[in-house]
Amino acid sequence: MALTRPLPGEYPEAYAPYIAAAGEGEIASSLQSQMGEVTALFAGLSEAQGGFRYAPGKWSLKDLLQHLSDAERIFAYRCLRIGRGDATPLPGFDEETYAVAARADAHSVADLLADWRAARSASLTLFRSLPEAAWDHQGTTNGRAIIVRCLPFICAGHTAHHLAVIRERYLPGLK
Repeated sequence: MALTRPLPGEYPEAYAPYIAAAGEGEIASSLQSQMGEVTALFAGLSEAQGGFRYAPGKWSLKDLLQHLSDAERIFAYRCLRIGRGDATPLPGFDEETYAVAARADAHSVADLLADWRAARSASLTLFRSLPEAAWDHQGTTNGRAIIVRCLPFICAGHTAHHLAVIRERYLPGLK
């Protein structure tokens, strides 16, 4: 799965920061290495630390991990649908509604981490299974055009973005 980096115009501008945050190199390797990074970060948290919020009204670390799982599944679903040639426009999603409904703080850090690892593993399996021609399929998500090739980069960049937020805003409060 050697994919070329998406170009502006192949994805909605809102995803530009995620594409940039996906890093350099082979995207499947980046996605795989993030599994170790996320695991190392969350496996070391106590349940109390998992419930930490860096400010009132902000997500807990558990909420954030659940959000990573939800978003991973949505991006992979978009990849599946568009990659299989489904031209049906796909809706966006309200991450705040998902966060409230998920009730992540009622789950253990270990269970949330296992769920994210399963979602990422499934994404990698899907990405590796797509035929070469599928990567150039174009579809519509949230009213905007996107090329399938962008979605693995968005998965990696979205996770990288939230890892940076965790390091910047959450971890200093845990010390």
